[in-house]
Amino acid sequence: MSMLSNLAVIGIALSAGVVLLMRDWRISCPALLLNYIFLAIFLAQQRFLDPNVNAEVLGIGTIVVIKVVTGLAVTAILVLTALTFSREYGLEDLDEFGLSELRRAARAAQRQRLSQLPRLDDYIVPFWAIVLALLAGLTLPRIYPISAVRSVDFAWYWLGLTGLFTLATAGDLLKIGLGLLLCTSSIDLLYTALVSGPQASGVGVVPLALLSLVTILLALVVAYLSGLLYGRLKTLELNELYRQRMMQR
Repeated sequence: MSMLSNLAVIGIALSAGVVLLMRDWRISCPALLLNYIFLAIFLAQQRFLDPNVNAEVLGIGTIVVIKVVTGLAVTAILVLTALTFSREYGLEDLDEFGLSELRRAARAAQRQRLSQLPRLDDYIVPFWAIVLALLAGLTLPRIYPISAVRSVDFAWYWLGLTGLFTLATAGDLLKIGLGLLLCTSSIDLLYTALVSGPQASGVGVVPLALLSLVTILLALVVAYLSGLLYGRLKTLELNELYRQRMMQR
């Protein structure tokens, strides 16, 4: 395995781990984009796509272009969703005094957030989830190998496990979307590896494009559900949704 392929596997592992560990979407969403970029480099190094089909766009292979465009689209959807539903509307109804008071309160809240250190309690469960995913990702390819290349097995196991653990530890709807997208990347990589085996038909551009389309549609579904929940309950936090639900009872 080449040095670039090794670096791509390390990038996949680190970026997916950041998505699982970090709670702030300003960090996890760029990490997801990096995950798609490293995954594109890794797939290109594995030569999964038929050279006769893998035409180059500006010197870049088709598989790299498809994955990078998918990552950009998915990240843009999630970032726009987070930006849209992390602020309040109806400010046009306020007078100058109300706006100035709102700005003062916002500045005070921002200073308070900056002065508060992150609580270690928020990262204990995700950290041990990463440790467990790492142990499983290193062990499962030896016990139950799927692909002929061990790095491929590690990559898809790692993406699937970090995706599942992200879903299990998610605190808001956007984090659930990130977990689902990691799981989708795992399934995408596994499918690509299986259909590129010696006895398989080989993967083409159209199936790759369809898989990317499904990924983008999944991001749009997450954005749509976020809009529905925020429109009704004014929050995407799962704890807050549960609290409001219990208060309604």
